Amino acid sequence: MIRKLKTGGYRIYSRSKDPRTGKRRNLGTFATHAAAEKHEREIQYFKRHH
Repeated sequence: MIRKLKTGGYRIYSRSKDPRTGKRRNLGTFATHAAAEKHEREIQYFKRHH
């Protein structure tokens, strides 16, 4: 899931919560929403094709 930051960037968080911290894991920060979306698709692909 992609969230907008106060600084104007976008960050990808994991869909599930991290059991150790109870928060969502940060999977990367990007300058644009499009770049974050592209990387999120890459993550989903990798999860199924590694």
